[in-house]
Amino acid sequence: MNAWKDEDTDDGSEVPFKALTREQARELAAKDPYAVNPWRVIAVQAAVGVVVALVALLFTGRMEVFWSALYGALIVVLPSALLARGVGRLDGTGPLAGALGFLGWQAVKMVLSLALLLGAVRVVPNLNWPALLVAVVVCLQVNWLALLWRGRAKKNERR
Repeated sequence: MNAWKDEDTDDGSEVPFKALTREQARELAAKDPYAVNPWRVIAVQAAVGVVVALVALLFTGRMEVFWSALYGALIVVLPSALLARGVGRLDGTGPLAGALGFLGWQAVKMVLSLALLLGAVRVVPNLNWPALLVAVVVCLQVNWLALLWRGRAKKNERR
């Protein structure tokens, strides 16, 4: 007897497995009400980064703090955009190739983030490290907002 009762029919026979075509899989994914578009998350990260930089300028009145915070946002946004673009191109590959491709793009993201962080001293004149790091941390927290959006959508649907 099959341990997965939800896949059995009423007469005890198993439901046949049907592989989806690429188009059917896209349609199914488009119907997912809880899916979070990675480009939306990246756009919100960029917007939050600009807001953090403007708030930093407002409170300090110093342009080097503004540019440092803005560069901190870039350290998060640019590698995330590269990852989203790279992973998006993996569509249609097999599961193993997809997983390896994702790991490869994640490695590219980490290396680029580290290179941007290390290059900050040369790129931003009069770099303000606290402003840069605050912007990085705040922009990274947008990922948690994406999970909240998804969770809130689920909660609202249940009502």
